[in-house]
Amino acid sequence: MDNEAFEEWSVRAARWGAEYRAGLSDRPVRARTEPGEIYRAVPSSPPEAGAPMDEIFADFERLILPGMTHWQHPRFFAYFPSNAAPASVVAEYLVTAMAAQCMLWQTSPAATELETRMMEWLRDAVGLPSGFSGVIQDSASSATLAAVLVMRELATERRGNTAGLAGGPRLRVYCSDQVHSSIDRAIWISGIGQENLVKVPADLATGALPAKALEAAIRADLAAGHVPAGLVACTGGTGTGACDDIAALIPVARAHDLYVHVDAAWAGAAMICPEFRTLWAGVEEADSIVFNPHKWLGASFDCSAHLVRDPEALVRTLAIQPEYLKTHGREGIVNYSEWSIPLGRRFRALKLWFLLRHHGLDGLRGIIRNHVDWTRALCERLRATPGIEITTEPVLALFSFRRDGASDEETIAHVGAINDDGRIYLTQTRAQGRMVIRFTAGSFAMTEADADIAYDAILAGLGMG
Repeated sequence: MDNEAFEEWSVRAARWGAEYRAGLSDRPVRARTEPGEIYRAVPSSPPEAGAPMDEIFADFERLILPGMTHWQHPRFFAYFPSNAAPASVVAEYLVTAMAAQCMLWQTSPAATELETRMMEWLRDAVGLPSGFSGVIQDSASSATLAAVLVMRELATERRGNTAGLAGGPRLRVYCSDQVHSSIDRAIWISGIGQENLVKVPADLATGALPAKALEAAIRADLAAGHVPAGLVACTGGTGTGACDDIAALIPVARAHDLYVHVDAAWAGAAMICPEFRTLWAGVEEADSIVFNPHKWLGASFDCSAHLVRDPEALVRTLAIQPEYLKTHGREGIVNYSEWSIPLGRRFRALKLWFLLRHHGLDGLRGIIRNHVDWTRALCERLRATPGIEITTEPVLALFSFRRDGASDEETIAHVGAINDDGRIYLTQTRAQGRMVIRFTAGSFAMTEADADIAYDAILAGLGMG
């Protein structure tokens, strides 16, 4: 493809993107293809000869687009949002065109230095003290894995990377039973092992990890000869939005020299609104924190903010410096590949810069506050509807419900009926041992009218419309 054709198709792709966004509300939210349908439609062997772009683009629209679930749809109420605000998308065009590999300062100084400044902006925006430094990870899963590896190295006096864990005492990491599955995966990959992730049952009324129960679990492990290594606290759990009382947990953790990581992957973005910061009171005493601007702040995936009090502990755990990765003749520079598990790094800071400058914090606060208000209003409307039970109260823009008296099987059927309607997309979760229907708002394209549509679609799916 020559430069002229590259320009033509770049413009066409951008125009397609704008038209796609403009028409999203008219599409069903979830893909309606059958398993294997697209796989079978793609030839089993790669082509020997190239094809014209017109043909490829037409096949994209005919074959691929129907098989996509539309995450930018204004009525995407499933999982958590994965927004890609237009300003962020424009920045990604530029990043993709430059195609820089930003693993070291010298491989693109602007990428490193803008990342440093953007992490300072995010730190200040969510009200954390200036002692925190940050790095952009690809996901909260990677940030949590990095934190667990730091726990492992501190607890083994930095022998984990060299000698491994064989023959040593069991390391123990603590959390509530409301944490995301990424915590389990981090424990697997770190070599600590699933049996050593101590999931303390959350308080049924609050969803929080009880400080007394944490203390008891630690003392039991010490008596058994195990080594307590760390605590993963939760702010805005994926299932029902559970939030640990971080201020109550920190003294317990400090008394036993635990490294404290806070997973606020979704809810952390809402902390740009000062009125929501009570949900993570005490977070300034944590050792590391993660939240995802690619969820509720509008940065296109992937973009996860990992903030740490002591960067040296992270760098000593992850940095490896063969000669070909050293930067000679430059002092005081930061190489963010030494703060991350992958060596390769994309220029993620540019989309944050575009996004924050375009919307400003006030604009982003307004979007989040609207989502919270519309969610609470929908919850109250459902609560007032005979035959519907609110099973967990709203936490920010997340709550759960079910048809009163429905069995688990009936609730799953209700979720399917709601989603098959096409107007909205919801998912299920468990609350207090029961299957319930989960609603969360967060699309940048959502309006108050979309919450009204959600109410109608829910009633229809429950057989009450």
